[in-house]
Amino acid sequence: MTSSNPSGDVDTQSAENSAREPVVVWSRPEQERQGTPLLILLHGHLANEDDLMGILEFLPDEFTVASVRAPVAMGPGFTWFPLQHDAAYSVDKVTAAVQDVVDWVDSNRGGHSSVSLLGFSMGMAVATSMLRARPADYAAVVGLSGFAVPDEGREFFRDEELQANPVPFFWGRDQEDPVISPDRIEFTHGWLNRHTRLTKVLYAGMFHSINVQELGHVREFLQLSVPGVSRTPPQR
Repeated sequence: MTSSNPSGDVDTQSAENSAREPVVVWSRPEQERQGTPLLILLHGHLANEDDLMGILEFLPDEFTVASVRAPVAMGPGFTWFPLQHDAAYSVDKVTAAVQDVVDWVDSNRGGHSSVSLLGFSMGMAVATSMLRARPADYAAVVGLSGFAVPDEGREFFRDEELQANPVPFFWGRDQEDPVISPDRIEFTHGWLNRHTRLTKVLYAGMFHSINVQELGHVREFLQLSVPGVSRTPPQR
């Protein structure tokens, strides 16, 4: 996904306020957020909080969008946790990163009519983990070209609660995605089928990215899944 800044007013929340407070870029100034549904964007490995803001024009206008920066600086951007094939990876590092975002959401959800999540690549792993930690907190979740992580028995993941009350989930990907390994796809597919109200769409020739057709489907999914979001066409 190519980095892009949205048009209009955007304010950035500084991480200097707290060592564990994420950097966030918003689509609206604070005085315009009251009563709106909140959509949280979670970028992929080695990207940053600006990376997904280029999709704003494709999303329903009713949303206030907040794009969150991952906590660990790496290479040209940031990452949420070590890659699963790295020796430094552990599920505890996943849950620590996710808990920080959950805590931030808790401090910012007030005044919003609902909260939904959209994650790309590793950001989808964060989004699914947030959903599993707080199954009743989210109206809908979108996962793009990403995966879910095995829980390894951690109580952090409340999968039984989610399975009892599944949340609408959109999963878009290309079968030829060269980044997400087949074993992670197999696990993710099985987990989503068991625990969510899954809408799954495959896109040929997209590889590890996001395309306009997919964004049109994401818009429709959010319009159908999130209360108070109208079925208006994008203004482009």
